[in-house]
Amino acid sequence: MAHLPAQVTAGVDTHKDTHTAAALDDAGRLLGTAQFPATPAGHRQLLTWLRQHGTVTLIGVEGTGAYGAGLTRYLHTEHVTVVEVDRPDRSTRRHHGKSDPIDAEAAARAAQSGRATGTPKQRDGRVEALRQLRIARTCAVRHRAEIQQRLQSLTTTAGDAVRSKLRDLTPTQLIRTCAALRPDPNHAAEPDTATKISLRSLARRHQQLTTDITELDKLINPLVQAINPALSAAHGVGPEVAGQLLVTAGDNPHRLRTEAAFAMLCGVAPLPASSGKTHRHRLNRGGDRQANCALYRIALTRLARDSRTRTYRDRRIQQGLSTTETMRCLKRYIAREIYTLLTA
Repeated sequence: MAHLPAQVTAGVDTHKDTHTAAALDDAGRLLGTAQFPATPAGHRQLLTWLRQHGTVTLIGVEGTGAYGAGLTRYLHTEHVTVVEVDRPDRSTRRHHGKSDPIDAEAAARAAQSGRATGTPKQRDGRVEALRQLRIARTCAVRHRAEIQQRLQSLTTTAGDAVRSKLRDLTPTQLIRTCAALRPDPNHAAEPDTATKISLRSLARRHQQLTTDITELDKLINPLVQAINPALSAAHGVGPEVAGQLLVTAGDNPHRLRTEAAFAMLCGVAPLPASSGKTHRHRLNRGGDRQANCALYRIALTRLARDSRTRTYRDRRIQQGLSTTETMRCLKRYIAREIYTLLTA
């Protein structure tokens, strides 16, 4: 009877309909690959197959926040350690090729070697509920802004009879007036009537989106306050900013082991850009850009209302830093404070 290896490290390449798993023994030898359906039953089959090779100690999963979210949740319930694995870079694929088994094996080797150490976000708590609500709100806000632009454009290009009545209205008055229009649909072939029909349709859609946003805010704002009252009470942190920072950190913010890791996640950690006798740092264009925007909004609020923040800005500028570099330093300090509030 063959002796089973004591420890097994696995990697999973996730897709919409299937997951491909690869198993390695403790010496790094490939034990096999297999494909399973991306369903609850398939998740159970995948883990059962891995355990047939030995004791599963670590699984590297690609796409824990997308196609691998369901598998990651299941593995957590089974008390299996999961690390998040980035997809292979182009140079690796150029040398080794591209297929699901190859990607699964690469994920397993990244987990076994320690190159992949990221702890996936937990998606079974109140922050996950907040994330879902914020997705709907963000889509509504963007759609409403687009509609506002279309209304202004239609008003600008409308015929004189329509334009003269709408050109001097404020945005709020424009929405209310256009929503109350009563064009005759029997004359839709006439430009002025068609314009009125379009304006009314857009204005009513704008009003409906405003109602949706208001209803979502009534759910989001108390939830943000309940999840982390200290964060909501911080200077310059409103419900929108706090909600974004909570979603960035996830239900398990302690997965971010240091405040430097949180700063890197938010794209505010400076990156070395030194060469020869030049010693400098450059801005970080990576990370979660929405979290970076949230820190930027906090910085703007504090610059407007906090004398200590303005004093710090002036001192850094006197030291020779540009306004952009000063803002980067300020966001870095704010990230340190936010990290303490998130993990307290």
